[in-house]
Amino acid sequence: MAHRDWWRSAVVYQVYPQSFKDTTGTGKGDLNGITSKLGYLKDLGVDVVWLSPIYASPMVDMGYDISDYEAINPDFGTMEDWERLLEAAHEIGLKVVMDLVVNHTSDQHAWFQDAIRGGEKKDWYVWRGRSEDGKEPNNWGAIFGGSCWEWNEQLQEYYLHVFDVSQPDLNWENPKVRSAIWDVMRFWLNKGCDGFRMDVINCISKTPGFPDAPVTDTQSAYQYGLIHRFNGPKVADYLREMHDQVLDHYPHTFTVGEAPGVTSAEQALPLVKDGKPLQVLRPIPSHPQLVLTHTHSDALPLRTHVHRPPTWQNMLQP
Repeated sequence: MAHRDWWRSAVVYQVYPQSFKDTTGTGKGDLNGITSKLGYLKDLGVDVVWLSPIYASPMVDMGYDISDYEAINPDFGTMEDWERLLEAAHEIGLKVVMDLVVNHTSDQHAWFQDAIRGGEKKDWYVWRGRSEDGKEPNNWGAIFGGSCWEWNEQLQEYYLHVFDVSQPDLNWENPKVRSAIWDVMRFWLNKGCDGFRMDVINCISKTPGFPDAPVTDTQSAYQYGLIHRFNGPKVADYLREMHDQVLDHYPHTFTVGEAPGVTSAEQALPLVKDGKPLQVLRPIPSHPQLVLTHTHSDALPLRTHVHRPPTWQNMLQP
């Protein structure tokens, strides 16, 4: 897999660290547990190990609420443990992909803690005042329930959280935010990480002006769904900047973007055409492309269970 397009035929295996393998007796999986099973994954026919978030986190949302992008959650081990995992994976020809969660941070992240004090990073997040009727800025419902907006008493403003209230959305309109994210990516790529699975990457741009969502549930004050919250007009622009600023300088890097609500080739092509700015897009819901089946202790090669999705996604095949 040394050629630049190695990812086109790769089998990627997701590991959720907390439930994978415990080596400390705490009942929680850890990085050393993953390292101990790399040979098994290789025997399955895996080419790439995708690690669900292992960063420092309060774990409100299974690690997708990150409080420090450049630190390892101590429940999983240390940075040295991660470095040993990477070295062991590379020794047997496996690649390691990190989960990049940059639509939002944890509310415990230093950036947000500065923001709620009215510091210089306040505009690293999305803030709005009350609506004319004294309520939330719009009727958007959060993925995890309730409003997408949370009131901050000190600042007398609402902050946006498309997901949980503890996951404030980053303001991608701010070039300082984008620059900080490029730095996070370089940090891991310089340590030897082979790429990123990008969480809800098409949520980084919202509909300008934050208009109300169409009312589809008259019984609810908040309207749930993806409209206005995903697939905003600048998703492709931001990702092209990511490619130009970071990915183009690491040509063997693998990138796959999770993209809820992408339902056509026309929507997808600007994000993946000719492998730029991303190489792979994974819509949700998506066709189950990997099915792992084994009987007792027999490991069956994963390649025998990979199927091309019989949908518009075939139009994106080279």
